[in-house]
Formats: sequence, structure tokens, C-alpha cells
Amino acid sequence: MNFVKSNGITIHYTTEGDISSSSKPCLVCINSLGTDLRIWDDVVAHFKDDYGIVRYDKRGHGLSEAPPAPYSMTDHADDLAGLLDYLTIDKAILIGVSVGGLISMQFTQQHPSRIAAMVLCDTGAKIGNPEFWNDRIDTLRKHGMEHLGDAIVSRFFAPSFAKEQASAYLGYRNMLVRTNLTGYTGVCESIRDADLREAVKTMEQPTLVINGSEDMATPPSMGQELSESFPNASFKIIEDAAHLPCVEKPAELSAAIKAFLKGL
Repeated sequence: MNFVKSNGITIHYTTEGDISSSSKPCLVCINSLGTDLRIWDDVVAHFKDDYGIVRYDKRGHGLSEAPPAPYSMTDHADDLAGLLDYLTIDKAILIGVSVGGLISMQFTQQHPSRIAAMVLCDTGAKIGNPEFWNDRIDTLRKHGMEHLGDAIVSRFFAPSFAKEQASAYLGYRNMLVRTNLTGYTGVCESIRDADLREAVKTMEQPTLVINGSEDMATPPSMGQELSESFPNASFKIIEDAAHLPCVEKPAELSAAIKAFLKGL
């Protein structure tokens, strides 16, 4: 296991492939709320022979440190900047899902010269409203992660996934409810306060926006709207997937990303 002190906190990360290669930017995979870097396992397998890949647990998740809340999207971007500095990665392609997409956009706003392209999965420039996030934060701080485990994980996946892969579904529920409470609610606060709707209009990096067709948390209409906000973006739907196509449809997601990278 690999750990680094970045932006004042301990970050857990892993690498695959040759991250020192200067011929291609590294792929950096950023996970969603309530998950860790393992959600990318089946996607990484499609790229590790051709690209250097970095995955990490954002603050408050996985094996990374959960400092006292609140967190901001700038905190997340600064955490990533410190990690990339440590790994001496000057330029990257960011692949983020859900809040990982917001982190990708925030990082690109702060460090545009370091980003070659973005892949934004099941995300938006503004996700939810303060009332939604405050209610979730208050409920979880009062009752704990287990209290909303079923309600939250049911929005991760299409109904067919729960039926056909019941053991995996339970495993991802375990991942969710074992997330540090301070870390989870701190990230909720960073999502609540983030609004990048104006910022994305100035981001000229090639961008692929992807949505699961069954996503209720960040529906395809939100993805379509996001893609239309960028100067240089395209939009792709992954059928029969919900909020985590990297878990539900890794082959289809990887094929879409490969086609996009080939066109760069």
C-alpha cells in the first residue's frame, strides 16, 4: 500500500503501468461519494498496458485520512495537486465519477495547464441543492451511516444489478456504510457548496461526459446539460447502468473512454 502526505493529510493511492512515461499523460481515476479506489478495478484492467494510471482515495474515504469537516472542493483539488506533485506527474487525463467529476472540474479550473482531457461520469457542475445535502448530513450525523445504507446504495446501481449480482451489491453496501462518518459528511458539504456551472464554460480541454441510462442521482439530462456547457465536449450514454458504470458496465465504459482517447 502507498501513502503520501498531501495538503496536510495522508492520502492512500495506487499506481499501475508506467506513470513516468512522457509520451502519454497519466490517467487519474477519482471515485464517488461513499466508495474507494477499488470501484475502478475492472476499468483499469483495460488500460494498464498502454497508460500509466493513478487511483487514490479522496479525503475521508478508503484508507485516506478523514480530517475534521467541513471540506471544500478546493480542498479536494489541492489534495490531488499534492499527490501529482509527489508522483512528478505534470499532465494528466482526469476520469472522475460523481463527486470525482466535480473534483476533476475544480482541479482543471485551478490548474488548466496540467490537464490534457477529462472524462466525467454521472456528475454535474452543480449536484443537488443545500436542503437535500443538509438533510442527508443531519440525518447521518444523528443516526450513523447504516441508517441510510439501503436508500443510498439503491441509487448506485440499476435494478438488474441488485438481482443478478446480489453478493456484489451487498459488498458495495458494506463499502458505503463503513465509510468514515466525518469523511462522508465532510464530502457531502463540499458537494453542497460547489457550483462550477460558470467555470466549465471556460474549460477548453477535450471532455467526454458519460451517463448511465438508469442513473437517478445524476440523470442523463444532467449529463447532457453538462456536456453542452463545455466548449469542447461530447456525450455518451451507457445503457443499463446507473450511477456507477465503472462497476456495472466496465467493458462498455472502457470502450467509450478508449474511443475518446484515440481521438485526442
